[in-house]
Amino acid sequence: MNKNSNTYIIIYASVMIVIVAVLLSVAAMALKSRQQANIVVEKQGAILSTIGLGGDADKVKDKTEYIKQEYAKYIIDSYVVDGEGNRVQGAEAFGLLDKLKEQYAKPQSERQLPVFVARLDDGTVLNVLAVYGTGLWGPIWGYIALGDDWKTVRGVVFDHQGETPGLGAEITSAAFSGQFVGKTIFEAEQFTGISVLKGSGASAGNDHAVDAVSGGTITSRGVESMLYSCLEAYLPLIRRQRAEQAQPELQQVSITDLTVENNE
Repeated sequence: MNKNSNTYIIIYASVMIVIVAVLLSVAAMALKSRQQANIVVEKQGAILSTIGLGGDADKVKDKTEYIKQEYAKYIIDSYVVDGEGNRVQGAEAFGLLDKLKEQYAKPQSERQLPVFVARLDDGTVLNVLAVYGTGLWGPIWGYIALGDDWKTVRGVVFDHQGETPGLGAEITSAAFSGQFVGKTIFEAEQFTGISVLKGSGASAGNDHAVDAVSGGTITSRGVESMLYSCLEAYLPLIRRQRAEQAQPELQQVSITDLTVENNE
């Protein structure tokens, strides 16, 4: 066959395309398990970052093993709740992290959402909730850790698919996420969420707000909307936990009152 003919060129190109496609498919299949393992470690690392841990991962020889060990040490429980805040028996929380978009798109009554419980070295218990929303150019997501009072933010981590570098992408920065620590999502018993206000210092003195990312107004609004809608989805659980915590206090008050009456 004439190697300079169009027929030869077409056949040669077609054969090369098939060979390359086969090689890529084999490589993808061979690396799939490793890729999945890396995704799991990445999510574990993000959850650890939310509670202020895992910061030394880049300094150790085996980052993957380090994150796995830290996760196993500090994440003492994980579970799934339904739209009414009830635990779903047999459901696996970690697997739901790949289905957040799907779950948040469902009606409240059909949702299943993950919860991760952490215990720090000082005994502090934190509850990590997963959030998912939309920024300027695509999906944004993250985690928010609430203290054992179920209203005070102890940490957040955000990520995105395609926000603008230096602008909306700054939601991943420590400067932005650090503002959330100590903020609260309730005013008395009224759910407030966390507002993201435009302008440097706009949130000063506001327990329920942080400053927006400079030049990333739409992405910042996306974060605000994401937090409000996602935390609202967790409200049945949050309110139940807060009510249960209030019970011992009420019982203590009743006992104290009874003691005072008897003494009188």
